[in-house]
Amino acid sequence: MTSRLLTLPAGHTAKWIVLVVVVLIYGGLASQAGKLEGAQKNESSSWLPTDAESVKALDAVKRFPGGELAPAVIAYERRGGLTAADKARIDGTVAKLNADRKPLVLEAQPPVYSPNGAAALIVQPVQPGDGSGDTFQTAVQSIRDRIGEPDAGLDVKLTGAAGFSLDAIKVFSGINGTLLYAAAGIVLVLLIIIYRSPIFWAIPFFSVLLAEGASRGAGYLLAEAGVTINGQTGGILPVLVFGAGTDYALLLVSRYREELRRHEDKHEATAIALRSAGPAILASGLTVIAALLTLSIAEVNSTAGLGPVGAMGVALAMISMLTVLPALLAICGRRAFWSPGLDTIPHPGQTGTDETHGFWRRVGDRVARHPRPVWVLGGIVLLVLAANVLNLDTSQTTGNQFRGSVDSVEGQQVLSRNFPAGASAPADVIVGDAGKAQAVADALKGEKALISDVRVAGRGDAGVQLSVTFKDDPYASTTMDTIPHLRAVARRAGGASTLVGGPTAQEYDLRVSATRDNQLIIPLTLLVVFAILIVLLRSLVAPLLLIVSVIVSFAAALGTGIFVSEHIFGFTGVGPTLPLLAFVFLVALGIDYNIFLMARVREEAIKHGTREGTLRGLAVTGAVITGAGIVLAGTFGALAVLPLVVLTQIGFIVAFGVLLDTFVVRSVIVPAAVIDTGRRVWWPSTLSREDG
Repeated sequence: MTSRLLTLPAGHTAKWIVLVVVVLIYGGLASQAGKLEGAQKNESSSWLPTDAESVKALDAVKRFPGGELAPAVIAYERRGGLTAADKARIDGTVAKLNADRKPLVLEAQPPVYSPNGAAALIVQPVQPGDGSGDTFQTAVQSIRDRIGEPDAGLDVKLTGAAGFSLDAIKVFSGINGTLLYAAAGIVLVLLIIIYRSPIFWAIPFFSVLLAEGASRGAGYLLAEAGVTINGQTGGILPVLVFGAGTDYALLLVSRYREELRRHEDKHEATAIALRSAGPAILASGLTVIAALLTLSIAEVNSTAGLGPVGAMGVALAMISMLTVLPALLAICGRRAFWSPGLDTIPHPGQTGTDETHGFWRRVGDRVARHPRPVWVLGGIVLLVLAANVLNLDTSQTTGNQFRGSVDSVEGQQVLSRNFPAGASAPADVIVGDAGKAQAVADALKGEKALISDVRVAGRGDAGVQLSVTFKDDPYASTTMDTIPHLRAVARRAGGASTLVGGPTAQEYDLRVSATRDNQLIIPLTLLVVFAILIVLLRSLVAPLLLIVSVIVSFAAALGTGIFVSEHIFGFTGVGPTLPLLAFVFLVALGIDYNIFLMARVREEAIKHGTREGTLRGLAVTGAVITGAGIVLAGTFGALAVLPLVVLTQIGFIVAFGVLLDTFVVRSVIVPAAVIDTGRRVWWPSTLSREDG
C-alpha cells in the first residue's frame, strides 16, 4: 500500500492528476504568504511564557491608568558641551513632538540636561499597541522623523525601549525578502552547476519554490491559530524549506538518473526511484519534523513557535519532493537533462558513478584499509574543535544583538556616558499591598550600588507601580544578573505578591527559560531521533553510532562557531537560545545524510556484506550527499547577510557543521566505524548474524 502511494506520481495519467492537485493546494496556501510578516510579533515580552514574573508584572502594569508604555528616549550630546543654539533646538523639539501626535504617541516630557552639560534627553512615552509592528512602527518612526538630523558636533539618537523595538522591527521586516532571494539564488546557482543543464534545474527549483510559498502561507495560518511567530522564525523558514527540499530533490533525482541508465521507460525509472529513494526521504523528513516539533514544548515562545512552523515547512517541502518533483520527472523524461555540447542525457547501458568507480569509492577503499585509526583520529579532531564549547558565553542581549551602527544602541551609549545608564529602560516594580510601597521603595533605594532612582509611577487596583532606574546599562548582562537579588529585596519589604518586571527582567527571564529549554529539549531530541533510526535501520548499534557521531559533530561545530564569533567576527557572546536552535538544526538536518548513507548501506549489505556494502553505499551516495550538503550549507550561510548577530552565528555554525558532517563525519568517520564494527553494527537484526 505504501509503495503504491509513493509511486503514484509515476503513473501515465496519475502524474498529471498529482501535479494539478498539489499545485492547486500549494498555490492556495501561497496566496496567504504575503500576510506572514504582518502576523509576526517581535517585542521580547511576547517570547516569554505567561508564568514568567516579568510577564505577570507587565500584565499588572496594563491595569494601571497609564497602562503599558515603551519610552522613546531622544538623546542629545555634544562632547565639548551643549551650546545655547543646541539648547534652543532641544527646547523647540518638545513642541514639535507634541504637535499632531500619531496614534499611540503620548505627550513628550520637558528636556532633562546632564550634570556635565554635554547631553540632554527627552522622554516621549509610546503605547505598544498589539505588538505586530505596523501602527507601533509608524508611531515611533514619527518621533525619529521629528527630532531631525544631527548638527555639526551635535549627536541626536533615538533610544529607549521604543527605539530598540523600532530598530528590531525594521531589521526583521526585511528578513523574509532578503533571505528568500539569497536562498533562492544560492540554490539556483548550485542546481545549475550540479546538473550542468540549462533546462533541468527548473524542475527541482520549481518544486522547492512552490513549497516555500506554501510554507509562508501556512505559517500565517499558524500565527492566526495562536502560534507565536517572530522575524527570526520568518527568516529561518525559507532557509529550512530551500535547504531540506533541495536535499530531497537531489537524492530523488540521483536515483532517477541512475534508473534511466537501466530502463528505457521514464515512468518505470520514476517508479523505481520513488520505491528506492522515497523511504529514505520519508524517514529523513519525518526525523527532521519530529526533531523540530520537540521545540514546541519550549518555554521561550519564539523557540516554541519555530517548532510547528519549521516542521510544517519541512513537511511541505518533503511532500512536494515526493509528488510534484516525480510527476515533473515523469512528464519531462530524460531529455530534460540535455546540455549543449555535453553528453548529459542518461540512457540505458550508459556508464555512471557506481559501486566500483568514482571518487567516493576510492575514499572508501582508503578508509577500509585502516578503519580504526581513521575513526579514532577523526574523533580526536572533532573533540579538539569541540573544546571551545567550554567557553560558551550566553551574554548576548538586546543591546548588542545588532551588527553595525544602530541608532538605539548608540543612543544608549550616549546615556551611559552622561546619565544613569538605566534611564532609558527603568524596571517596573509592582507592589500589590499599597501600604508597603514606601517600604519597598526605601529597600530598593538602599541598593545604592545598583539603583540610582526610585519613584512612584502609578497607583491603581493592582497596587502601586514603582519605576526603578538602574545605575548601569539596563541591557548589560551584569545588570540582568542582579534581577534575582532585587526581586528578593523587593519581596522581603513588600511581600510575596511583589513583582519586578521591565525590559531587564524580561531579558533575565528569557535566559532562565532558555536554560530550561536547553536542558530538556536537547536530550528529548536525541531520544526522538534515536527511536526513528532504530525503526529505519532495524538495529540498536548503528543508530547509537550515528547519534554519537552527530553529537560530537555538533559540539565541534558549536566550539568552532564560538571561536570564530568571538575572535574573527568580534561578537560578544551568543544568544541564550542559540545552542538549542543550532543543535536541533544540526541533529535533524545532519542526520539526513547519515540516513541517506546508511539506508543504502543496509540495502547493499544484505547482498554483499557490511564491508563491501558500506563501500558501495558510500560510492553511490557520496556525490549526491556532498551536493546536498553544499546546498544546505549555502542556504544557511545566507543568514549571514542579515544585520542580526544571532542569525549570523546560527548561519555560520549550521553551515560549518553541515560541511563538517558532509565531508568528514559522513564520508570518513561513519564508514570507518561501520567497517570496524562489522556485521555487529546491525545487531540485533538477523543481518548481524547472516551478513557475510
